[in-house]
Amino acid sequence: MKPYLVGITGGSGSGKTTFINALLASMPVNSVSLLSQDNYYKSIDQQTKDENRIENFDIPSSLDLDKFYSDVVRLREGHDLQLKEYTFNRSDVVPKMIHIPSAPVILLEGIYALHHPELNDLIDLKVYIDADEHHRRQRRIQRDAVERGYDQDDVLYRLSQHHQPAFEQYILPHRSKADLVIPNNHHFEKGLEMLGHFLKSKAQERML
Repeated sequence: MKPYLVGITGGSGSGKTTFINALLASMPVNSVSLLSQDNYYKSIDQQTKDENRIENFDIPSSLDLDKFYSDVVRLREGHDLQLKEYTFNRSDVVPKMIHIPSAPVILLEGIYALHHPELNDLIDLKVYIDADEHHRRQRRIQRDAVERGYDQDDVLYRLSQHHQPAFEQYILPHRSKADLVIPNNHHFEKGLEMLGHFLKSKAQERML
């Protein structure tokens, strides 16, 4: 049987990474693999700039979605992947090579995990992590300004001028098309338990 593909999306700051880490920790060893769109951003010189000449990393063209799709197909056919880590344009970080094995269940994570039409046709389960705007905003400020060391004025500019318009146009519409919507304003434990139980059964089917 081919791997069971789970597409997990939601706005930037919705808590996808925290949720997925908890989901991975709950799954049996070797039953699940993760392919994140974080490692598919195009180089900064290929990014579209806005009217103020600021690169926009929140629109679909900021990512190589065709390469993401072709790599998903390879995983689905049972091939492992080797990817170079994306270091968010930090010159002081040496990128690592990431090994991603094919597995019975494969999680496909990213703000545009459900955007590519051909990939959408392959995904078995579509999951949307939902959070109110003020929660997403505070989490993104914490991540970009505090954890990644970005200039706070730049972070706030991108939130209002890039992220929110792109979220409303490209990401929010997937909420109504998702098979499962998991609220994450404060906690996600019930959604995690339900999805984890379901995916364990799918993994077991494919490991027999």
